[in-house]
Amino acid sequence: MRTVRTAGAGAVKASAGTTGTASKATSKAASRIRTAAVALALLGAFPALSGCGIRGTAVPVDAGGAPSRASCVAHPDRSLPAGLATVTVQLTCASQLVPVTRQVSLPDKPGDTVVVARALLDELRRTPSARETEAGLTTAVPQRLTVSGPRSGDPSGTLRLGREPDELPQVALAQLVCTYESTAAADGRGTVVLGGPGEARPKSYACTEGMRTHPDTAEIPGSAVT
Repeated sequence: MRTVRTAGAGAVKASAGTTGTASKATSKAASRIRTAAVALALLGAFPALSGCGIRGTAVPVDAGGAPSRASCVAHPDRSLPAGLATVTVQLTCASQLVPVTRQVSLPDKPGDTVVVARALLDELRRTPSARETEAGLTTAVPQRLTVSGPRSGDPSGTLRLGREPDELPQVALAQLVCTYESTAAADGRGTVVLGGPGEARPKSYACTEGMRTHPDTAEIPGSAVT
């Protein structure tokens, strides 16, 4: 009888041990299920993010400006008459400068700094065509802005604007500098010397990558001309 009771007690202990192990396993499984359920609930709060492989976050993320639907590309009008000169001006689209090809009448002196500067300014002041407007192209250059040659004592190649360069809209100044660069208006130096109607000395301006990509915020300080 003792043997039977001992065996019975051992069986009871074994059973209790098995029950305890099973209980622990069940508890762990339940914990894992609860954890998974919480994770799914959190992801469910950001279905669009989790669906495209981007993790949801409680911290605001600066993803940049919304993409523009403007093409920023205007193809030249093939119906224009022959005998015109092709020029490139910088217009704005999607907060950047964009080179745009225009066809203009041939100037009398294509190598003259002032003549070229005026021809290019005419194009920058001009209201964009229907095709350019449809592509999202605009200009910030004032329609009444004028340009003339240097005064006595000015550095060679100086262009005097009808307004002080620093008083122009920043985007307009970026358009002017980046349009004049590498043309006869820059007098072959790669920089543009601009002054205004006042007595202030002209300054030299260079078209930078920042001016092309962020014309509204890039620094355009100008430097003294010696």
